Amino acid sequence: MTFQDEPSLIRWKIHLKSSPQTVYEKLSTNEGRAGFWAESALETDGIIHFVFPNRAEWKGRILERERPHKYVVEYYGGSTTTFELGSDGSGGTDLALTDQGVSEEDRAEVMAGWVSVLMALKASVDCGIDLRDHDPRRTWDEGYVEN
Repeated sequence: MTFQDEPSLIRWKIHLKSSPQTVYEKLSTNEGRAGFWAESALETDGIIHFVFPNRAEWKGRILERERPHKYVVEYYGGSTTTFELGSDGSGGTDLALTDQGVSEEDRAEVMAGWVSVLMALKASVDCGIDLRDHDPRRTWDEGYVEN
């Protein structure tokens, strides 16, 4: 893949029918993140405590907030995940995700993981659907993608 040519950087784009403001709210609020990203993702004092279906947890700092265009968090393994939201000119959003600092050994799983997260975001923000099954017996660790 020519657009994935830097070993420690993952890039994905997705088009959403929803406005940048609506998408930003999904990314930047406790309720929004819990609707597509993690079982819970509560922010306290600029740190998000993510709890995932497999009971894994991560605490990451919010590094930048520029409503409604940019949201940056420290993510698993200390990588820096940036969501850049731009208007598509028709009321929707073109979202560009970058995850910088991903280790070589985690790269394949993280690349796939972001596709899962972004598709869950699209279903949630554009259609009001939660694609996840919320079953701790059926998680990413067991090969399930709807986590």
